[in-house]
Amino acid sequence: MAEPLLVVGLGNPGPEYSGTPHNLGFDVIDRLAGTNGIRVTQPDSKALVGSGRIAGQPVMLAKPQTYMNLSGGSVRLLFEKYGFDLSDLVLVYDELALPWTNVRVRPDGSSAGHNGVESVIRSLGSKQFARVRIGIHPGHPIRDGAQFVLAPLGRAQQQDLDPLLDTCCQAVESIISEGVEKAMAKYNRRAQGAKEEE
Repeated sequence: MAEPLLVVGLGNPGPEYSGTPHNLGFDVIDRLAGTNGIRVTQPDSKALVGSGRIAGQPVMLAKPQTYMNLSGGSVRLLFEKYGFDLSDLVLVYDELALPWTNVRVRPDGSSAGHNGVESVIRSLGSKQFARVRIGIHPGHPIRDGAQFVLAPLGRAQQQDLDPLLDTCCQAVESIISEGVEKAMAKYNRRAQGAKEEE
């Protein structure tokens, strides 16, 4: 693959958001960067970016710094500056519609109410891009979803975090090296209570 892929993790900048479910996209980018010797420190297009190789392919990693609800503006700027196509994008983000630690790869789909994903869809004018969805639903009723995603992960969740991030990174690497369809076959294990959206 001659053209680089763009792997974007969604989150909110600032230490107050670190360690929350809504920043798992950032956490995956940081883990990918660390394991592949990429520094995601360069300010570019309202994001922090870094370029290198993952699974033998040229890749740009990006963490939009616009705050979650405006993430699409940064992604669009990266598309315009570097000539990315929809087929080049892998979006990584938390998903309240999936149980905690469930990882799902999709080739397209709606935002399912995720404001960051909705912003990317609006900014690119399309739902046709690959994504890695990270399940964050705790398995019990949530009174306020917006409050939940911005609250720190609990102790039990923190214990699951390392293997979860590893699985997410492996899913991204599978998309890069084998394509979305094979990644889906490997990582999409239907969990009880998971909801699908079209």
